[in-house]
Amino acid sequence: MANSPVSPSTNDDSAENAAHGKGRPTPSRAEQEAARKRPLVANTKEERARARAELQARREKARVGMEKGDDRYLPVRDKGPQRRWVRDYVDAGWHLSEWVMPMMVLVIIASLVPNVTVAYWSFLVLWVYIIFAVGNMIFLGVRVKRKAAEKFGAERREKGLGWYAAMRSLQMRFMRLPKPQVKRGQYPE
Repeated sequence: MANSPVSPSTNDDSAENAAHGKGRPTPSRAEQEAARKRPLVANTKEERARARAELQARREKARVGMEKGDDRYLPVRDKGPQRRWVRDYVDAGWHLSEWVMPMMVLVIIASLVPNVTVAYWSFLVLWVYIIFAVGNMIFLGVRVKRKAAEKFGAERREKGLGWYAAMRSLQMRFMRLPKPQVKRGQYPE
């Protein structure tokens, strides 16, 4: 092999760059670590109180946004125009299933009556009511799927809209989240 000529050095540590320097001494490792050190947790009462107040304000803003149906604050299962339409459709109607819980409370009260016949008939009425409520939920789910397919297109309709409608109808109106945005009878187009 032939000797190849050596090119001149382009290293920054050459003699001509050494005279300039950076103008200050290099900090020691201990000094650098001390400069980067920060507490992991807020130590002062004021910092903790400020962080707690900030968290409370964010939570309150999210709660109000969720109640109003703002998409930014809704969980994934409630987001989107189709889910909003289903919520409005369910909230506009009367449903047997939203009265299941009050019926159960009445049956519990009736079961406290010492007469066995009253308890028997109250449980029987409750089970018949539950059967009708489940049937109502099934018909609501089918109706919502059909109407959503007409409105949004059969191929663009989201999956699970019938189940979503049935589960929303099972909740009493004043307990629903997001809160109902329409009055009863105001069905969406």
